[in-house]
Parts: sequence; C-alpha cells; structure tokens
Amino acid sequence: MRTTGLKRSLAALAAFAAVSGCTAHAVDGRGKTAPVRIDGSLAPAPGAKGTDDKPASPSKGTDGASGSPGSGRTDSPAAPAKVLWSSGDRGDAVRRAQARLHQVAWLITPPTGTYDARTAEAVKGFQGKRGLPRTGELDTVTWQRLRKMTHEPAAWELYPYGGQPAAKPDPRCMTGRVLCVSKASRTLRWMIDGRTVSEMDVRFGSQYTPTREGVFSVYFKSRHHVSTIYHTSMPYAMFFSGGQAVHYSSDFAARGYYGASHGCVNVRDESKVAALFAQVRTGDKVVVYW
Repeated sequence: MRTTGLKRSLAALAAFAAVSGCTAHAVDGRGKTAPVRIDGSLAPAPGAKGTDDKPASPSKGTDGASGSPGSGRTDSPAAPAKVLWSSGDRGDAVRRAQARLHQVAWLITPPTGTYDARTAEAVKGFQGKRGLPRTGELDTVTWQRLRKMTHEPAAWELYPYGGQPAAKPDPRCMTGRVLCVSKASRTLRWMIDGRTVSEMDVRFGSQYTPTREGVFSVYFKSRHHVSTIYHTSMPYAMFFSGGQAVHYSSDFAARGYYGASHGCVNVRDESKVAALFAQVRTGDKVVVYW
C-alpha cells in the first residue's frame, strides 16, 4: 500500500539522519515543518527537560558554581587569593609594599626591602581590621585594598633613612674635583676627573628654605662650625653658596628624611663626611642638580 511505502521512506530518512548527525525537517500533524537535531540519541518527548528551551545540565548560581538551593549539591569553594609576597621575600616590590604599610601606620619601621617578622605582623593587623584572613602574607586581595588606601611611594619614602642608589652624574660633574649632589636620588658623589671616589646619603632644605641648584665652588671650610642664625652644630661644614654648606647632621642620622635642613646639604654618615672634609679643598666645584 502507498501508506506502507511512505512509512518505510520516513524510517529510512530518520535512520540516515541518525548516522550523519545533520538537521532534518519533520512534518507535524498540520503538514508544517520544524527543524529537529538528531544526534543518534533518543529524542526527548515534547515538553521534557533537555529541549532547546531548558537545557538538562545542572543550574548555576550567580558565581558560576554548580548546584542550586535544595538540590543537595554544594557550590565549589572560591579559589584562595594568590600570595604575592611572604616572609623571607626580598626586593623593590617588597620595599614598596612596606612603604604603603607605613603610610597607613601599620608598619612603624622604615622600608628595608626584606619581608621580615614586623612586616608579617603589620599585614596581619591590616587584614584583621578589614575582615580579611589574618595570614600575614600579602595576597592579591590584601594588596588591592592596600593600594586603594595609599599612594605610590616617593623615592624618599622608599629610603627614608638613606641607601637609595646614586643617580647618574650630571655632565658638569665629569671633569675636575666635584661634589656632585643629586636632588633626585638624594645622594652626593665625590668625583675626581669623572671617577666616583665615594658616595653618601644627603637631604636638603624644605620648600620654605630650599637648597640652591647650580654650579658653585667651596669657598670656606669649618670643622667645628656652629650656625650664627640657628645656633645649631654644623660639623665638617664646606660652604658653597652664602650660608649653605655640605655638613654632617645628627638630626638626619636620627630622623632620616622625615626632617629637613634650613637649606644646607645634610650628610647622614659622619665617618663619610669626615673623610670627605679631609679631601675637599677650597675652590673645588659643587654641582647641585635634579
């Protein structure tokens, strides 16, 4: 019969589609067509889960974890924050982190570049105050919070008690006997014919009493000098511009860059400035630059 032949043709078509995995067009009761995907598995009954409208896969919460309330499934725990620095780590990155901890008064000591016990305790305090796990390790979450509360450390904040690498010498320092003073790195190079003899940490005047910049020469030396204006001790003074001189400062040695001079170039290390004083001659050049 024609009906039997039609059924056989449809069955053959379905079998071919099942093998090839392509899209076939089935005819509904009204003679209209609708695309149906046949992938070799049993096709779901109309309205059953697993249709194009409702995938059969487990539902996901807003965080992308599998499971739903009452399903008996437990959401997978969030991955722990990545640790950036911890006890024993060293380097400039650690120094910058310590400077930021100092800005928010959790680390009282100046940056050292070494993640020591004091740094770990400071991190624990910072974490506990903000409801974070008190691990003492600086992870990505803690670092993000710390950065939002602080500013990028300036050079003097990274080396508040000195020790910053000396800046490249100014071209005017490359000939003769020169006290080469960099305001950028807060260092002094004692140079002879382009060769660095010694280096030392220095600090300058405040914005109200700035240290002058330019090329000068040492015109007077005084081993046990006392300021006639401020009545303070200025040991190993080497005057180069009016009342401004290079000299040792006990205040610099004690307070670091948290203080300032009245315009002079303060030296922190007494032994270094004593050796410098013994070598410098009247008439030697002084270059103060950025």
